[in-house]
Amino acid sequence: MNLSEVNWDFNAAGTWPPPVKAAAIFLVAALVLGLGIYFDTFEQIKELDSSKEKEQELKRSFETKQKKAVNLEDYQDQLTQIEAELYEMIRQMPTKEEVASLLTDISQTGLASGLEFRLFKPSPAIRKDFYSELPISIEVVGRYEDLGLFISGVASLPRIVTVHDVSIIPQDKKNTGDKDKVIKTGAMVMKATVKTYNESVANTPEKAGAKKAKGKK
Repeated sequence: MNLSEVNWDFNAAGTWPPPVKAAAIFLVAALVLGLGIYFDTFEQIKELDSSKEKEQELKRSFETKQKKAVNLEDYQDQLTQIEAELYEMIRQMPTKEEVASLLTDISQTGLASGLEFRLFKPSPAIRKDFYSELPISIEVVGRYEDLGLFISGVASLPRIVTVHDVSIIPQDKKNTGDKDKVIKTGAMVMKATVKTYNESVANTPEKAGAKKAKGKK
């Protein structure tokens, strides 16, 4: 078969030799199949891959929730214990009426430990979620063992009191005979921030939960 003798006009395709017709049909079918795969099947494959990924995510989510459901009773017991500990801590917070007395107790603890107060400065309250933080800047002078006795005494107070940002340095004293000479006194200077905490009744966890429930309604 001489291909140069074939009339390649598409309108004359009926006169093409059978092998040429077969080849043309094969090419057209391959083209249609390729376009079908490109515009339809590829999108379906992408959707299938996306569905598989989503299926795995749902399985992982289900497994996580199933584990939580199995341990739900333990979680509830832990929550009850945490709430009990939280309310016990709240009960150890001084009321507004007790704050002044507590400040006096802190000061008296320092004096009873043999310390000299250079600074005792309460700062404004800092509001937190359900309590207020009451910081007090202090600077005291005394022997190292007296400082330890003071910290121990503060920790033993019936209300929650914590000590932060502690800085302890030896106390120096200028020699009156030589203005440039510094001698050690044996005493220590401690700067720190003492914090106590006051319950904010309006923002207790119980009140906060009630507000959320009311908001959802």
